[in-house]
Amino acid sequence: MTHLLAFAAFTVYTADPKIEDVFQRSFRDANFVATIDMSKQSELVKIRKEFGTQYRFKETKVWLKEPHKIRLEAKVDDTLVIYLINGTKKQFKVPRVNMSQVEDVSDAPGKRQTFLDFGIMTSTMFSDPFSADFIRVDRQSGELVFDIIFKKRYEYNTRHRVWIDPAKKYTTKREWFAQEGFQLATFFYTEPISLGGVWFPTKCTVKNVEGKVAGITSYKKVVVNAGIAESLFEIK
Repeated sequence: MTHLLAFAAFTVYTADPKIEDVFQRSFRDANFVATIDMSKQSELVKIRKEFGTQYRFKETKVWLKEPHKIRLEAKVDDTLVIYLINGTKKQFKVPRVNMSQVEDVSDAPGKRQTFLDFGIMTSTMFSDPFSADFIRVDRQSGELVFDIIFKKRYEYNTRHRVWIDPAKKYTTKREWFAQEGFQLATFFYTEPISLGGVWFPTKCTVKNVEGKVAGITSYKKVVVNAGIAESLFEIK
């Protein structure tokens, strides 16, 4: 069956597919709870020294909204920590101690976080900051493989190679490459569910370049396209 699917993919795409063919066009917003099922700091630090920090939060509430809006909430002991992204601005705040740090990352694309981290791609991501190059149709799975790169004006060479399910239009696999060209990690997005006209993966497994599983995250209580207030993403 796998070979038949791959053959079908080759026959359907007589011309190179475009990233527009695999957008999640119906995606407007989502919220869920990200829980850490497994993490191994000794393997996470092989990806990047600071990469394991996010895996120290056992549970994080996540809100996503088009365009380019993300809200993360987690607790350290009894202290709430909030991380906001709204366009090219970021804010980190700890209300309990009245701490707030705002940063404009317009000229620092490497500091941006996008829906791609959760296996979702939308049209606004390719208005800015990304563009995409078609690489091939995967012979085994029939999935479409693209390189996701920053637009030339940023002069930033980090890239992501992604495998996309052409029917469900979500990222099944992502390879992350550093500016210098070497690979940092591979992410696998699995167990997708269909909600609000969108296929949404509910598990993310990350492996380092040695092929060792470094962390597993589950997305629970997923709600898609139910409407999220703009005020949740307000940065001030």
